[in-house]
Amino acid sequence: MTLPVAILAGCLAASTLVAVPAAADPIDESANSNGFAVDTLPDGGARVTLRLNEPLPVRDAVPELAVDGRIIGPASESPDGLTLTVETTDTTVTTAKSVEVAWNGVVPGTQAAAKSATPPATVKNHGKKPVYTDPAQPGPYTVERLDYDLGDTATTLSGLSDLPVELRAAVYAPAGAKGKRPVVIFQHGRHSACYNPSTRQTNNTNWPCAAGFIPIDSYLGYTETAEALATHGYIVVSISANGINAKDASFTDDNGAMARGQLVMAHLDLLASWTNSNGPKRHPLSGRLDLDNVGLMGHSRGGEGVVEAALLNAERKHPYGIQAVLPLAPVDFGRATLPGVPMAVILPYCDGDVSNQQGQHFYDDTRYSYRDDVLRSSLMVMGADHNFFNTEWTPGVSVAPSSDDWSPANDEVCGSASPSRLTAAEQRAVGTAYMAGFFRLVQGKEQAFLPLFDGTNGTVASTGRAVVYAEAQQPRSSRTDVAPLERPAPNVTMSGFDLGAYCYSVAARVLPGDTPCSSTTATSKVPHWTPATFAPAVPLSPVLRLQWGAASVSPALQIALAPGQFDVNRYDALTFRAARDESATGDVDLDVTLVDGKGRSATVRVGDVSPALTPFPSSTNTANGISRLGKTWLRTVRVPLDALPNVDLGNVRSISVRPATPAGGVYLSDFAFDTPAVGGGVATRAELASIADVTVAEGNGPGTATMQLTLSKALKDPATVQVQTAASGSATAGQVPALSFPVTIPKGASSVTIAIPLTGNTTVNTASLRYKITISAPVGVAIGDGFAWLTVLDDDTA
Repeated sequence: MTLPVAILAGCLAASTLVAVPAAADPIDESANSNGFAVDTLPDGGARVTLRLNEPLPVRDAVPELAVDGRIIGPASESPDGLTLTVETTDTTVTTAKSVEVAWNGVVPGTQAAAKSATPPATVKNHGKKPVYTDPAQPGPYTVERLDYDLGDTATTLSGLSDLPVELRAAVYAPAGAKGKRPVVIFQHGRHSACYNPSTRQTNNTNWPCAAGFIPIDSYLGYTETAEALATHGYIVVSISANGINAKDASFTDDNGAMARGQLVMAHLDLLASWTNSNGPKRHPLSGRLDLDNVGLMGHSRGGEGVVEAALLNAERKHPYGIQAVLPLAPVDFGRATLPGVPMAVILPYCDGDVSNQQGQHFYDDTRYSYRDDVLRSSLMVMGADHNFFNTEWTPGVSVAPSSDDWSPANDEVCGSASPSRLTAAEQRAVGTAYMAGFFRLVQGKEQAFLPLFDGTNGTVASTGRAVVYAEAQQPRSSRTDVAPLERPAPNVTMSGFDLGAYCYSVAARVLPGDTPCSSTTATSKVPHWTPATFAPAVPLSPVLRLQWGAASVSPALQIALAPGQFDVNRYDALTFRAARDESATGDVDLDVTLVDGKGRSATVRVGDVSPALTPFPSSTNTANGISRLGKTWLRTVRVPLDALPNVDLGNVRSISVRPATPAGGVYLSDFAFDTPAVGGGVATRAELASIADVTVAEGNGPGTATMQLTLSKALKDPATVQVQTAASGSATAGQVPALSFPVTIPKGASSVTIAIPLTGNTTVNTASLRYKITISAPVGVAIGDGFAWLTVLDDDTA
């Protein structure tokens, strides 16, 4: 799959350059601007261009532009990092008085300060159980290094328009281990590619590095985790992605996601060529690599990259055995899903880069997207920032310049001196335990590590005082879904609540009459509902939202079991996901009751078995106007069935949920009975949907442009994808409106046409326009090539 070259923005038109006053307090998250321009486009839209006096800091998040304090969309970044551009249909920007850089929905300096702080909650021990073996403890093997370096321009990637990149990796192998060993690939995220050892200046606009600069070895930053795995018999290959980092800002198709996936596959191909080598040039890795047992870890943009690699792998006639994928503090710009492969997403609570924790969508979107049979988990690591999982991104440890991505430093929850903030060493220890534990659980089938990921609150000594919360979905064969609570269902009734409605997305992203899950504009507070960069209008993470007060009359949620679901004896627990509503104050709790066929019942209070309804910590310190804490994030509640002795577990008929506090509000989803397990994951076999570029004439009035959606193979069951038109990085004005809509693909289909609304005109335009079309959030399929360009030709003559 080859992505088209994106339109590179950055040239100022013949408009007046308006000076922007420097901020009184410089924002440490972005360069101060020295001017902006607003140009009227031929089709009636506008282009907003911001010039910076120094390049943006290199972050994994995508920069946005805000006009007069209001965000207008993600920005295209020029190759030198000094120009940001957004095209929009909103012509009110022509009267702009200020244009600023924003990150993750937050405009620095404009957000109101919080009224009060919510201190970190002191919760009960909720049944946490120590795991008897620690994945951070060294195993029987010593580690030998078998690094390789084929040079800065060793290969080209079509996802980077065939620009050259390096093939370089650190290889950690178990010395003396017999036979073929499982393989784990690590891929780092977006960081400066080069630095000058003398001046300590960094550079991310040249690859290979400019004269006087040398590469920053981000790929060496996971040595502790790599060695922990290698001592237990794994071969870990940590690959360098500097060539992508230096160029991906100019690729508005996907910001380098496909290129990162292709780089992983290029390394697997290289390893495959070596593992079967023989003769006098026999490679040291020959015969030692089990490429039918591969795990992938990607940090930040590398997280989206390893998901893309697993999907690229599915297109191959002879795929590698990718059996486990771990996105670490990942981005998810396009809302792809990854069915069929066990997955654990790790989110750091104090992430100051990808502060909206959009990688949560990998978990949310994949849960019911495909009939697979694997464990999925999402973990929130309290007190951890974005960078410190990698030693080369950690001050005091790194060779090149690095920083703590969280600011301000004096924040009482996430600041560097806060008691609740983990030290860099503590954070790396958590990373090692959970990364090594996940790959040993899935690839090595070491069931002892399952409690770290299945929502049963397992802990190990090496993580020390760190607090890690979990949400988990067990494999299909180990659970019975009773009520996903994504939409109305005949077996679910509710009464007496002040609000009882299915919600999705944030208030600015729902259709008229629908219920939003959140009213906040600070999407860093709501990881489930932060809009995706390339699919901002596609509905996000539907759940049930309940609110009640003193005047509510006997509020209750009732869930009836179907006849084939009555016998739950083979399961360990009733589980569901829950979070307190963002409007709730004070204590919030629920009583959950199971009723059997003879009317006998047993009730458990959520607060007695789970901290899910306790608030996450927030802070009063909103220096620079940034308020990213007090997050709403659903945690898994597990009600052990052996705690319900009075109920016939062979004949359970209903579940009821009632408030246990006079007032409050909650979000609920995913009611199921389950037993923890890993499932039968292998390299994903999901059908892949791709969309192709097309060029059309505009016409003289309302019409449609037809685009083709193709499948990698005919569908066994119907499927849907969400289509986003005129998404970020394309001309959002003119003939193609910015909207989203679902497309159904019928059973047996291998392709389907998509009708894109198109409004032609009789006005002579100076140029044809291109619009980015994105497919995302699939159900019944996965995404192959999810981006295409619709080029609309002007067909009018003077």
